[in-house]
Amino acid sequence: MNATAVALGLKANWKQFSLLVLINAFVGGMVGIERTVVPLIGAEEFGVASSTLIVSFIVSFGVVKACANLVSGQLADTWGRKRVLVLGWLFGLPVPFIIIWAPNWGWIVAANALLGINQGLAWSMTVI
Repeated sequence: MNATAVALGLKANWKQFSLLVLINAFVGGMVGIERTVVPLIGAEEFGVASSTLIVSFIVSFGVVKACANLVSGQLADTWGRKRVLVLGWLFGLPVPFIIIWAPNWGWIVAANALLGINQGLAWSMTVI
């Protein structure tokens, strides 16, 4: 068996680290834009007048992400980090399409719940 040594440190892994930083910047930008645009969509497109109802998409995201964070470690121990990471991204794939074609506000809230699962599973697996 010919095993290669694992290279540790930023200098040896600068390409992977740079990719992780870039992806985090894109995801952070997307989440920031969503947090400012979605309330406007709720008010203008769906006629949601209640401030409490408008922020329900953030609440659904937070509660579901917290639950996903709780189970992600156990899933990683059982299935492996890569599988949990991929599962997290599979939950995130339909989110933009659900938001684009949402027929009512409930779909926006559900899409953010899926985004919470995505964040809870995928980003818990990318911790350095």
